[in-house]
Amino acid sequence: MKQKFVEVTNNEQNWGKFLLLQFDSEWEYDSQMSPGRPLLQQIGFNPRQIWVLDLQTCEGAAVVPGGSASADLNKHKVWVCPMYEPFLEWLYRQEFDSIEELPGKLNLTDAEFQMGGYRRPGL
Repeated sequence: MKQKFVEVTNNEQNWGKFLLLQFDSEWEYDSQMSPGRPLLQQIGFNPRQIWVLDLQTCEGAAVVPGGSASADLNKHKVWVCPMYEPFLEWLYRQEFDSIEELPGKLNLTDAEFQMGGYRRPGL
């Protein structure tokens, strides 16, 4: 599994600390319940899918860049720091093959300052 730490700020007002994870050789893992068939393919994982873990809240979600950050947060309802959604918005606009290509530090100057993290409301 590939991993990448990314720290994000908005002019040093908020500080997001994230761990990105991307499956690598795990795509070849055969299911023990259905030998000869790769497990991740069987359960519908997308090769572009990335786990974005908020290191401050210890929560995160598997997302596919190119979608809607707001919709993904509404879907997963994870507790996140103020920089999680701006970071996802930035991530979704990038073109890359591997998370290893992404920078380790970002300053998202247009991200709004917030006093604390949040979880999207449940049903």
